[in-house]
Amino acid sequence: MIYDISLPLSDSTPVYPGDRSVQIRRASDIDRGDAVTLSEVAMSLHAGTHVDAPCHFISGAPSVDEISLDILVGHAVLVDVPGAGAITAETLDRFDLAAGTTRLLLRTPDAAALGECGARWLVARGVKLVGIDRMSIGFSDQSGAVHRILLAAGVVIVESLNLADVPLGEYQLICLPLKLIGAEGVPVRAILLTAGSRF
Repeated sequence: MIYDISLPLSDSTPVYPGDRSVQIRRASDIDRGDAVTLSEVAMSLHAGTHVDAPCHFISGAPSVDEISLDILVGHAVLVDVPGAGAITAETLDRFDLAAGTTRLLLRTPDAAALGECGARWLVARGVKLVGIDRMSIGFSDQSGAVHRILLAAGVVIVESLNLADVPLGEYQLICLPLKLIGAEGVPVRAILLTAGSRF
């Protein structure tokens, strides 16, 4: 089975406060008598489901086009984080993740966010990608501390995932960003495949 865990992009897509909203304009339209239908889009690269590359907060660090596809594709674990507080090292310890887990997806039904000690826990255990169903992985009053801890260690962040209807468990993640040279973030089409999924 395939789960689409990407948010749709449209003029009504919520964006992080202060970011440019999504604007899709039909430049030409066969229904108006034009030869072709052609659209243009203007938006923040952090609108909808997107990855944050290390250079988002770390000067000289890799950009989106330099992220290894080996990080963006592979085994992932989806866990549920109840409560509205910070996701701490103690919180993450409770999941008893298997050794070698490198991709972790956090569903936060009560709007929890990753805390600094939780971010350090992920780095210490070799997690290479962490995703969350919030616009920002950390609380806004942390001034980017959680982002800096993760991105300085080369951990790819995926934000605004659509995880509400996905059962908890293990999956194959495919999370492919547009190959925008030098970009610090970019929208992705992310999907989860259950064991035994065939094409």
